[in-house]
Amino acid sequence: MTDAKKTTHFGFQTVDEDRKAGMVHGVFTNVASKYDVMNDAMSLGIHRVWKDAMMDWLVPRSGQRLLDVAGGTGDIAFRFLKRAPGAHASVLDMTESMLVEGRKRAEAGQMAGSLDWVVGDAMALPFPDNAFDAYTISFGIRNVTRIEDALSEAFRVLRPGGRIMVLEFSQIPNDLMQKVYDLYSFNIIPRMGKMIANDAESYQYLVESIRNFPDQERFAGMIRAAGFENVKYRNLTMGVAALHSGWKL
Repeated sequence: MTDAKKTTHFGFQTVDEDRKAGMVHGVFTNVASKYDVMNDAMSLGIHRVWKDAMMDWLVPRSGQRLLDVAGGTGDIAFRFLKRAPGAHASVLDMTESMLVEGRKRAEAGQMAGSLDWVVGDAMALPFPDNAFDAYTISFGIRNVTRIEDALSEAFRVLRPGGRIMVLEFSQIPNDLMQKVYDLYSFNIIPRMGKMIANDAESYQYLVESIRNFPDQERFAGMIRAAGFENVKYRNLTMGVAALHSGWKL
């Protein structure tokens, strides 16, 4: 007798847990070179406003150490360091080609002394306990195979008094608006992916992964279950995205 393999979601597919990381890696390897362009196209540039809102709530300070998980091309780390020039940021991503694209950006050269680029897994972070003041993850946690493990790792590597902040696509608390958004997501975004990145399938997965992600209240509960306190969230653009915040106290 052998234990049945555990399964998880990959978009709307059900796959073995041990396959998902490789499949996600394939998606982001395929889209890495056009990732930033597609973000602007899909959101009409609004993702920049959401990321700025994340920094407004986080309030970076000089001397802090940030871990930005699924940090890809460095958007969050660059914003953090611009607001706190004496801080340090480590950008971690499982897909090396995303980090390669980040290193090509002008900000990466300007901030080289304050930046590390690390290939790693959100569920098994290659850092010691109590190492960071802030942990951020933007549009990445829905791609993690076991979200609970990633949140547990976030708690482990944060210092007492440290803060987690998650920016992720979420659910619009209005059925009619959600249906309109679904029509846009499923009909337009994969077509954009085909035109801009020559990859409709990867963006079909990304749209499906958003629909499988827990809603705001359920995800807040998962953050609390990982040990964080004073957990709150803010809806952005009517709930198209949401910011979740919690503290390790």
